[in-house]
Amino acid sequence: MRVIGRLGQLIGLGLPALAVMLELSGSITSGPMLGMLVFSICCFSIGWIIERYMAV
Repeated sequence: MRVIGRLGQLIGLGLPALAVMLELSGSITSGPMLGMLVFSICCFSIGWIIERYMAV
């Protein structure tokens, strides 16, 4: 479970960079980019909670 938590954190950290790159290249607009950013915050938070829960 710690690996799953860490994976969620890494996805949460990598997704914003991808969202910004896609928005700057014109592939997506600001709306989907913000959706990706909210999703990445959720992924990181859930991954952090899972990893902390397994450490106890």
